[in-house]
Amino acid sequence: MSAHHHVEGQLPHEPERATMEGRNKILGFWIFLGAETVLFGTLFSAYLALRHNIGDGPAASEIFELSTTFIATMILLFSSLMSVFAVQAMHQHKVKAMIGWLIATVVLGLCFLGLEIFEFNAYVGEGHRMPTSAFSSSFYTLVGFHGAHVAFGVLWITLLILQILKKGLTVVTAPKIYVSAIYWHFIDVVWVFIFTVVYLMGKVG
Repeated sequence: MSAHHHVEGQLPHEPERATMEGRNKILGFWIFLGAETVLFGTLFSAYLALRHNIGDGPAASEIFELSTTFIATMILLFSSLMSVFAVQAMHQHKVKAMIGWLIATVVLGLCFLGLEIFEFNAYVGEGHRMPTSAFSSSFYTLVGFHGAHVAFGVLWITLLILQILKKGLTVVTAPKIYVSAIYWHFIDVVWVFIFTVVYLMGKVG
């Protein structure tokens, strides 16, 4: 029976692992995340090495607003929870609920990006620009790189929602949803590190 002939009632409990291709996709994605972890690790190392080189620019403790960043963190953590609910709904074959949770994930992701843009604008106004100092360029590289990952995730999940609306939940579309949820948790975990290493340590000095 080909993947396209599956009707919802016949879908296995974990449709993302129902085919070899699906399992390989998930495994391949974990390997990709390993490479991403190394990449972020390098950016974190660079930031930690350069964070006190502020030149003529402002120091982290002068510009960081922990209240804004804390709200952004909560938004991203909640969005991660929404993607957990989406995967649970997928396992229960509740396609409408799954789409609802995915939409919630995307909306919260957009809210996070909006806050980040707002925050960067405020920093630029205070003289914290990309070329200002080694600290500012390493800050924007790390935080901006993460922001680009969030933007990519938002776009990816949006396209998946459209695909599900068109093709339904199948053993072909299920691994894509599952993998996008893993990706979303990954960028969430990276953000928790950024919040701790960049913002909290930046405030403490």
